[in-house]
Amino acid sequence: MSEYDTIAQRYIDTWNEKDAGKRRALIDELYVTDVEFTDPLVDLRGTEAVDAMVAGAQEQFAGLEFGLGPVDGHHDIARFTWTLGAPGATEPLVIGFDVITLEDGRIGRVQGFLDKVPA
Repeated sequence: MSEYDTIAQRYIDTWNEKDAGKRRALIDELYVTDVEFTDPLVDLRGTEAVDAMVAGAQEQFAGLEFGLGPVDGHHDIARFTWTLGAPGATEPLVIGFDVITLEDGRIGRVQGFLDKVPA
């Protein structure tokens, strides 16, 4: 498993961690303090804001899980596809694509895209 696969999986793990304390510890470990996170729904900065966003998504999509698709990376940039759906479902509810920029092995910026969303 490459460094990019590992960091992308840790990213997905933060979205799936239901315990608030464990999730916050994962986020603080994975992201730089002033991380920038931009996707079609949010434009935010900082680990506290990322934690609040993830908690809100977990509440909105209770019972669903994030999964990791193909990962690719070079230098300090990685891109990967992710899914959100019911555990064991063959078709995800949401599909997205994120590009992350690393700073000394931690996520400094996330640029997200939504490829499939519910109608």
